[in-house]
Amino acid sequence: MTKLIDEFRTGWQGISQPSTLFAGSFALFCLVWATAARFGLAQIRPDVFFTPYFPAVFFATAFGGFRVGIATALASGALGVAVNFSGTAVDPARFALLMIFWAVCGIAIWGVEHYRSMVAQQREIAQRLIEEEQYRKMVVDELQHRLKNKSSTIHAVLHQALQDRPDVWDRIDHRIRALSATDDLITRVDGYGCDIKDLLRSELGPYGHVRFNLNGEQLFLPAKLAVSLALIFHELATNAGKYGAFSSPRGFLQVSWTAGDGRLNVTWDETEGPAVEAIGEAGFGTKLLNSALRPFDGKTEISYLKTGIHCTMQCQLPAG
Repeated sequence: MTKLIDEFRTGWQGISQPSTLFAGSFALFCLVWATAARFGLAQIRPDVFFTPYFPAVFFATAFGGFRVGIATALASGALGVAVNFSGTAVDPARFALLMIFWAVCGIAIWGVEHYRSMVAQQREIAQRLIEEEQYRKMVVDELQHRLKNKSSTIHAVLHQALQDRPDVWDRIDHRIRALSATDDLITRVDGYGCDIKDLLRSELGPYGHVRFNLNGEQLFLPAKLAVSLALIFHELATNAGKYGAFSSPRGFLQVSWTAGDGRLNVTWDETEGPAVEAIGEAGFGTKLLNSALRPFDGKTEISYLKTGIHCTMQCQLPAG
């Protein structure tokens, strides 16, 4: 019984094609009920010959496919002509109604079959996307594993090379560890999300906690938004370390954020950094900043001020 229920469910949902015997049995069941409904209607309107069979054709086609639907339509027409509940003689008008019935059934069968094929294609595309996502996840996990091993190797090599320079090692040890912690955080973020303050501390920590200030309430970021912001923060922090506030002894960074009406606003303010004299062509980093928040109905705007880079980020906060 459970097997029949599963076969009916998968066939009705278009997941798999039911067996010919099962589809034929279902069509027969629909015909029996349609004939019973026609008998009931005949007590009120004796001239109703084919109308009750339309649902039978529709459901039989939706479950078993166009071949079962055609067979059901032919059987319905034959029953409408041969079975007479009122004693009314078969006349040419009934055959004219039969032709109309079959024509409408043909249109209905075509429509249902077209819908079934579209659903099958969408299900196939969805399955392929799921498989691609699983493959992407596997590749990313492997890359993250290799990156972690490489970071550990670099850490060990530098520690070995700088054994005689403890002052230098002390300056870079915590930075390497902080970078590794950021990678681990992004790995966790990809599946669960994280608090925006934890994300910023992890990304900015290697530059020294006295070099930046975070101003905002506790705010949990869903996974996809957290990953996008992590990429943006990493790009901005890298630029700050190379050319901006973190490249200057007195440089300072202020990051503020507010959330309201379902939207997030983040401000990145660098001060006391080197003056920006010339801006080159947009590279990967600029394109990333401009596009990372588009899936969240957001945008990023950057201003190159004499005091340093001023960047504002706005986006929709996903529900949940």
